Amino acid sequence: MTSGAVPVPDKAREIRLAKHLEGDLTLDHFELAEVEIPEPAPGEVVVRMDHLGVAAAYQDLMRADCQLPLPPYQVGGRIGGGETGTVVKSNSPDLAVGDPVQSMTGWCEYAVGPAHTFFKLPQGMFPDTSYFLCQGPTAYYGMADIARVGEGDVVFVSGAAGGVGSLAGQIAKHRGAARVIGSAGSAEKVAYLVEELGYDAAFDYHDGPVVERLRELAPDGINVFFDNVGGEQFEAAIQVAAPYARFALCGALSVQNGAGEDGRPRLDLMTAITRHLELRPFACYHTPEQIGAWLQHFATWLGAGTFVFPQTVVEGGIEAAPEALMACLKGAYRGNVSLSLNS
Repeated sequence: MTSGAVPVPDKAREIRLAKHLEGDLTLDHFELAEVEIPEPAPGEVVVRMDHLGVAAAYQDLMRADCQLPLPPYQVGGRIGGGETGTVVKSNSPDLAVGDPVQSMTGWCEYAVGPAHTFFKLPQGMFPDTSYFLCQGPTAYYGMADIARVGEGDVVFVSGAAGGVGSLAGQIAKHRGAARVIGSAGSAEKVAYLVEELGYDAAFDYHDGPVVERLRELAPDGINVFFDNVGGEQFEAAIQVAAPYARFALCGALSVQNGAGEDGRPRLDLMTAITRHLELRPFACYHTPEQIGAWLQHFATWLGAGTFVFPQTVVEGGIEAAPEALMACLKGAYRGNVSLSLNS
């Protein structure tokens, strides 16, 4: 017998993988399916999804040979990961109807499962639960623990208008960086970085050789490079790096969303050796410690009014999720992206 249940429909929709990705991503890779919503068994809950996360990594997980440290999606299984919702039926003492929760259940309107697979969210920390879907744990872990950014550092963030980069630059400033430089793909995004996110300088990587722009903006070199792109921007950062610079290698969008720029990036090994550069590729596993460290700082900075949460909330229901992902991959959105199911 469920406790405190609220009306729930008999059926709901979900987005599944129609076929593994090879080549360009199209709508043919997605399937919208309707499924029945069963009653929760002992120890289970029913959750109505409120926000679905949308991230570039989902495209990689659609490949059978995915190289991310996560299992790839299976044909016929749900796509997505990182959702927030509200418990609407409970057959568990651990979660009550009305509790806000986060899960990795994939893109669906309702999810049913053991209570322990849903993480109860603190109430009142943020304006709504979409804030919990941001890529802050990755940005904070990379900037604080991998790059160890600190007082006086000159920092360069590639892909700075994206979900990770838009947070990473602000984290660097809060940790005492003297100058933070970002790259983006349009004049509009460049203005956004400087005028709204507090970057000291930014440039459009389409406007001439990146190495020349970096030398103009960081004449004494960069101490930290937070890389989301790879390719030409990685090579330029090597050339402009100050001695003992630290590189936090988070992503490779030039390979993920393009042709790999003819085999780039190429490492200038002698420059890396003679300048004692520290190159640290990393993946954030979103451990409780990593999430906790981010949420503590995020809530404090937001409360103090010193941090901007850059996000795009897409509306249109669950059927809009595939096109939202494709638009995200093309750089159509700013910051962190989520899909609202209750708009």
